[in-house]
Amino acid sequence: MTLRLPWLADDPRAPFPPPAEALRHPNGLLAAGGDLTLPRLLAAYARGIFPWYGPGEPILWWSPDPRCVFHTDRMHVPRRLARTFARSPWTVVADRDFGAVIEACAAPREGSHGTWIVREMREAYLALHRAGYAHSIEAFDGGQRVGGLYGVALGRMFFAESMYSARSGGSKAALLGLAFRLREWGWPLLDAQVPSDHLSTLGAREMPRAAFLCALPALVAQPEPPGDWAARFGELPVPALASP
Repeated sequence: MTLRLPWLADDPRAPFPPPAEALRHPNGLLAAGGDLTLPRLLAAYARGIFPWYGPGEPILWWSPDPRCVFHTDRMHVPRRLARTFARSPWTVVADRDFGAVIEACAAPREGSHGTWIVREMREAYLALHRAGYAHSIEAFDGGQRVGGLYGVALGRMFFAESMYSARSGGSKAALLGLAFRLREWGWPLLDAQVPSDHLSTLGAREMPRAAFLCALPALVAQPEPPGDWAARFGELPVPALASP
Protein backbone atom coordinates (compact mmCIF):
# COMPACT_ATOMS: atom_id res chain seq x y z
CA MET A 1 0.00 0.00 0.00
CA THR A 2 1.34 3.42 -0.98
CA LEU A 3 0.51 6.29 1.34
CA ARG A 4 0.13 9.80 -0.06
CA LEU A 5 1.31 12.21 2.62
CA PRO A 6 1.95 15.94 2.63
CA TRP A 7 5.71 16.57 2.54
CA LEU A 8 6.88 19.33 4.85
CA ALA A 9 8.84 22.21 3.40
CA ASP A 10 12.46 22.79 4.40
CA ASP A 11 11.55 25.99 6.25
CA PRO A 12 10.96 24.94 9.91
CA ARG A 13 8.42 27.76 10.20
CA ALA A 14 6.28 26.29 7.40
CA PRO A 15 2.85 25.25 8.75
CA PHE A 16 1.79 21.68 9.40
CA PRO A 17 -1.36 20.33 7.77
CA PRO A 18 -4.42 20.53 10.05
CA PRO A 19 -4.51 17.46 12.36
CA ALA A 20 -8.06 16.74 11.18
CA GLU A 21 -6.49 15.72 7.85
CA ALA A 22 -4.45 12.91 9.47
CA LEU A 23 -5.01 9.39 8.18
CA ARG A 24 -7.32 6.98 9.97
CA HIS A 25 -5.12 4.01 8.98
CA PRO A 26 -2.51 4.19 10.37
CA ASN A 27 -4.25 6.26 12.98
CA GLY A 28 -2.99 9.83 13.12
CA LEU A 29 -0.29 9.81 10.46
CA LEU A 30 -0.28 13.41 9.24
CA ALA A 31 2.86 14.32 7.28
CA ALA A 32 6.41 13.35 6.42
CA GLY A 33 9.73 15.09 6.00
CA GLY A 34 10.94 18.31 7.49
CA ASP A 35 13.48 18.26 10.30
CA LEU A 36 13.82 18.00 14.07
CA THR A 37 14.99 21.53 14.74
CA LEU A 38 13.89 23.36 17.85
CA PRO A 39 11.40 25.67 16.04
CA ARG A 40 9.82 22.74 14.18
CA LEU A 41 9.42 20.59 17.29
CA LEU A 42 7.99 23.42 19.39
CA ALA A 43 5.51 24.27 16.62
CA ALA A 44 4.50 20.61 16.36
CA TYR A 45 3.88 20.06 20.07
CA ALA A 46 1.94 23.31 20.38
CA ARG A 47 -0.43 21.91 17.72
CA GLY A 48 -0.78 18.42 19.20
CA ILE A 49 1.63 16.83 16.69
CA PHE A 50 4.68 14.69 17.45
CA PRO A 51 7.40 12.85 15.47
CA TRP A 52 7.58 9.05 15.47
CA TYR A 53 9.46 6.98 12.92
CA GLY A 54 11.87 4.09 12.65
CA PRO A 55 15.38 3.55 11.27
CA GLY A 56 15.54 4.10 7.53
CA GLU A 57 12.22 5.96 7.40
CA PRO A 58 11.66 9.66 6.73
CA ILE A 59 10.55 11.76 9.70
CA LEU A 60 6.85 11.00 10.23
CA TRP A 61 4.47 13.31 12.10
CA TRP A 62 1.39 12.11 14.00
CA SER A 63 -1.76 13.38 15.68
CA PRO A 64 -3.88 10.34 16.62
CA ASP A 65 -7.60 10.26 17.32
CA PRO A 66 -8.45 9.60 20.08
CA ARG A 67 -5.57 10.90 22.17
CA CYS A 68 -4.35 9.04 25.25
CA VAL A 69 -4.15 11.41 28.24
CA PHE A 70 -3.99 11.41 32.01
CA HIS A 71 -6.02 13.87 34.06
CA THR A 72 -3.53 14.60 36.79
CA ASP A 73 -6.23 14.68 39.48
CA ARG A 74 -7.57 11.25 38.45
CA MET A 75 -4.54 8.98 38.51
CA HIS A 76 -5.09 5.39 39.60
CA VAL A 77 -2.67 3.40 41.76
CA PRO A 78 -3.46 -0.34 41.66
CA ARG A 79 -3.73 -1.88 45.13
CA ARG A 80 -0.74 -4.16 44.73
CA LEU A 81 1.43 -1.30 43.50
CA ALA A 82 0.18 0.95 46.31
CA ARG A 83 1.21 -1.65 48.91
CA THR A 84 4.64 -1.91 47.31
CA PHE A 85 5.09 1.85 47.18
CA ALA A 86 3.91 2.32 50.77
CA ARG A 87 7.01 0.53 52.08
CA SER A 88 9.42 1.59 49.34
CA PRO A 89 12.63 3.59 49.93
CA TRP A 90 12.50 4.94 46.37
CA THR A 91 12.37 8.62 45.50
CA VAL A 92 11.43 10.48 42.31
CA VAL A 93 13.43 13.45 41.01
CA ALA A 94 13.67 15.52 37.82
CA ASP A 95 16.51 16.23 35.39
CA ARG A 96 19.16 14.35 37.32
CA ASP A 97 20.57 12.96 34.06
CA PHE A 98 18.40 13.55 30.98
CA GLY A 99 20.93 11.96 28.65
CA ALA A 100 21.04 8.72 30.62
CA VAL A 101 17.23 8.49 30.64
CA ILE A 102 16.81 8.98 26.90
CA GLU A 103 19.56 6.44 26.22
CA ALA A 104 17.82 3.92 28.49
CA CYS A 105 14.50 4.57 26.74
CA ALA A 106 16.22 4.05 23.38
CA ALA A 107 17.73 0.69 24.34
CA PRO A 108 16.05 -2.25 22.52
CA ARG A 109 13.31 -3.89 24.59
CA GLU A 110 13.05 -7.63 25.17
CA GLY A 111 11.73 -9.27 22.02
CA SER A 112 12.58 -6.28 19.78
CA HIS A 113 15.57 -5.65 17.55
CA GLY A 114 15.66 -1.90 17.26
CA THR A 115 14.34 1.40 18.52
CA TRP A 116 12.35 4.32 17.17
CA ILE A 117 14.45 6.68 19.30
CA VAL A 118 17.15 6.92 16.65
CA ARG A 119 20.29 9.02 17.02
CA GLU A 120 18.71 12.07 15.37
CA MET A 121 15.79 11.90 17.80
CA ARG A 122 18.08 11.65 20.79
CA GLU A 123 20.11 14.64 19.62
CA ALA A 124 16.93 16.67 18.99
CA TYR A 125 15.51 16.05 22.45
CA LEU A 126 18.84 16.73 24.09
CA ALA A 127 18.73 20.11 22.34
CA LEU A 128 15.18 20.63 23.66
CA HIS A 129 16.44 19.76 27.14
CA ARG A 130 19.32 22.23 26.92
CA ALA A 131 16.81 24.88 25.83
CA GLY A 132 14.65 24.13 28.90
CA TYR A 133 11.72 22.43 27.11
CA ALA A 134 12.44 18.72 27.63
CA HIS A 135 12.72 17.08 31.04
CA SER A 136 13.42 13.70 32.56
CA ILE A 137 11.65 12.25 35.58
CA GLU A 138 13.67 9.58 37.36
CA ALA A 139 12.98 7.02 40.08
CA PHE A 140 15.90 6.12 42.35
CA ASP A 141 16.61 3.47 44.95
CA GLY A 142 19.42 5.14 46.83
CA GLY A 143 21.99 5.93 44.15
CA GLN A 144 20.59 3.50 41.58
CA ARG A 145 18.15 4.65 38.89
CA VAL A 146 15.31 2.12 38.67
CA GLY A 147 13.23 3.78 35.95
CA GLY A 148 12.37 7.02 34.26
CA LEU A 149 10.65 8.90 31.49
CA TYR A 150 11.22 11.99 29.39
CA GLY A 151 8.99 14.44 27.59
CA VAL A 152 8.36 18.00 26.52
CA ALA A 153 6.85 20.81 28.62
CA LEU A 154 5.17 23.78 26.93
CA GLY A 155 3.38 26.32 29.06
CA ARG A 156 1.53 24.09 31.52
CA MET A 157 1.24 21.03 29.31
CA PHE A 158 3.52 18.00 29.51
CA PHE A 159 3.87 15.66 26.53
CA ALA A 160 5.37 12.34 27.67
CA GLU A 161 7.53 10.66 25.03
CA SER A 162 8.94 7.40 26.38
CA MET A 163 9.68 5.61 29.63
CA TYR A 164 11.63 2.61 30.83
CA SER A 165 12.06 0.39 33.88
CA ALA A 166 15.31 -1.06 35.17
CA ARG A 167 13.32 -2.66 37.97
CA SER A 168 9.67 -3.63 38.19
CA GLY A 169 7.54 -0.54 38.85
CA GLY A 170 10.28 1.94 38.01
CA SER A 171 8.52 3.61 35.09
CA LYS A 172 5.21 3.69 36.98
CA ALA A 173 6.87 5.42 39.93
CA ALA A 174 8.30 8.07 37.59
CA LEU A 175 4.97 8.60 35.83
CA LEU A 176 2.95 8.82 39.04
CA GLY A 177 5.55 11.14 40.55
CA LEU A 178 5.30 13.42 37.53
CA ALA A 179 1.49 13.48 37.71
CA PHE A 180 1.68 14.21 41.45
CA ARG A 181 3.85 17.28 40.89
CA LEU A 182 1.88 18.46 37.86
CA ARG A 183 -1.32 18.34 39.90
CA GLU A 184 0.34 20.42 42.61
CA TRP A 185 1.47 22.95 39.98
CA GLY A 186 -1.98 23.24 38.42
CA TRP A 187 -1.26 21.33 35.20
CA PRO A 188 -4.47 19.39 34.46
CA LEU A 189 -3.38 17.15 31.58
CA LEU A 190 -0.49 14.81 30.89
CA ASP A 191 -0.29 13.64 27.29
CA ALA A 192 0.58 9.98 26.70
CA GLN A 193 -0.07 10.04 22.93
CA VAL A 194 -1.38 6.50 22.24
CA PRO A 195 -3.15 4.08 24.60
CA SER A 196 -1.66 0.90 26.03
CA ASP A 197 -2.66 -1.64 28.68
CA HIS A 198 0.29 -0.48 30.79
CA LEU A 199 -0.96 3.12 30.83
CA SER A 200 -4.61 2.19 31.38
CA THR A 201 -3.76 0.54 34.71
CA LEU A 202 -2.70 3.98 35.98
CA GLY A 203 -5.81 5.79 34.81
CA ALA A 204 -5.06 6.78 31.21
CA ARG A 205 -8.15 7.78 29.24
CA GLU A 206 -8.95 8.26 25.59
CA MET A 207 -9.82 11.84 24.67
CA PRO A 208 -11.24 12.78 21.25
CA ARG A 209 -8.59 14.59 19.26
CA ALA A 210 -10.92 17.55 18.71
CA ALA A 211 -11.38 17.96 22.47
CA PHE A 212 -7.65 17.60 23.10
CA LEU A 213 -6.81 20.20 20.46
CA CYS A 214 -9.47 22.53 21.85
CA ALA A 215 -7.90 22.40 25.33
CA LEU A 216 -4.31 22.65 24.12
CA PRO A 217 -3.88 26.33 23.10
CA ALA A 218 -4.85 27.73 26.49
CA LEU A 219 -2.53 25.29 28.30
CA VAL A 220 0.55 25.87 26.15
CA ALA A 221 -0.01 29.64 26.30
CA GLN A 222 0.02 29.76 30.11
CA PRO A 223 3.30 30.99 31.57
CA GLU A 224 5.25 28.29 33.32
CA PRO A 225 6.54 29.39 36.74
CA PRO A 226 10.26 30.19 36.52
CA GLY A 227 12.87 27.94 37.99
CA ASP A 228 14.97 24.88 37.35
CA TRP A 229 12.94 21.66 37.22
CA ALA A 230 15.45 19.75 39.33
CA ALA A 231 14.99 22.28 42.13
CA ARG A 232 11.24 22.83 41.63
CA PHE A 233 10.44 19.14 41.49
CA GLY A 234 12.55 18.31 44.54
CA GLU A 235 12.83 14.77 45.87
CA LEU A 236 9.46 13.05 46.10
CA PRO A 237 9.22 9.96 48.34
CA VAL A 238 7.52 7.12 46.49
CA PRO A 239 5.36 6.23 49.56
CA ALA A 240 3.61 9.59 48.95
CA LEU A 241 2.30 8.05 45.70
CA ALA A 242 0.72 5.05 47.40
CA SER A 243 -2.74 6.65 47.38
CA PRO A 244 -4.48 7.97 44.24
